[in-house]
Parts: sequence; structure tokens; C-alpha cells
Amino acid sequence: MKIELIHMGNALLEKAIEYFWKQWGNESNFDFYKNCIENSVSNDISIPKFYVMLDDEKIIGSYALLLNDLISRQDLCPWFACLFVDENYRNQGLATKVIQHGCDESRKRGFDSLYLSTDINDFYEKKGWHYYANGYTAFGDRIKIYSKKLNQDSASIDHK
Repeated sequence: MKIELIHMGNALLEKAIEYFWKQWGNESNFDFYKNCIENSVSNDISIPKFYVMLDDEKIIGSYALLLNDLISRQDLCPWFACLFVDENYRNQGLATKVIQHGCDESRKRGFDSLYLSTDINDFYEKKGWHYYANGYTAFGDRIKIYSKKLNQDSASIDHK
């Protein structure tokens, strides 16, 4: 298994766009995902960046580092988003590897904290994330925000 950054000229670009859309999109927003990913690879910016996990050449997982995860807390950055591992590959520790890769990539890009939003209970806490605050989606739904300090694995943070 390997994790690969989607970049310009990458043979996986079109497959990755379709993968992200199939996992997170709906019938009406393919162009949203296509535009996001294509613009993330077209220049040498720090983020957003999109990654896929491969088993040989088959995409089996994903994540993204984003400026914002379409949530009200525009003041927080970067966001770990779009974590997905195909069902046949679950319960093998791959999500932990993907999360660690995201933390390492964020640290390399100069960030000392990473954020995510989720409605899942007890998953990210087991991976060293700490509840940070509540935020709101564009549809008005309240959602939990977690953070992780990147300069040390088990740092506690102030809740806001």
C-alpha cells in the first residue's frame, strides 16, 4: 500500500477525481470535485492537496488537506478531510496510516495543528484527536470539530 499526492501529469488524476466524487459527492456536483482537484494540482501552493491510497494501481482510499472543509470555522486551517478506505480494506489499520500521512504532510508544509469536522463518535479520539469546538455546515447543521497538535502526538489543547 502506498499513498500518493495527486499532481499535474499524474496518470491517476481522472481516476482520483472520480473516486473522490463517488465517495463524497452526489449526482449534481461532479464538476465541483473536478474543479477543486484540478486547481489543487495546477500550481505549487501548500494546500489544498488531494491524496489517494493505492493497492498496486487500484485506488482504495483517500484524504485531502484543505483550506476549509465547507464549515463555519473559516479561521481554522488546515483541514483533514475526505478520509475514506474501501470497505474490503477496512480493519487493517489503513485509516490510521492515512491519518498519520496527513499529519506528516501538514507538518512538512509548516502547520503545527490540523483540524477535522465529523459526526462520527469515538473514532478520531482513539487516533489522538481532541474535541475542539462545534461548527456549522452551510446547511445549518451543527458538527463537531477536532484538532491534533502536530509537534507532539499526544498534546492536549484548549477547547474553544
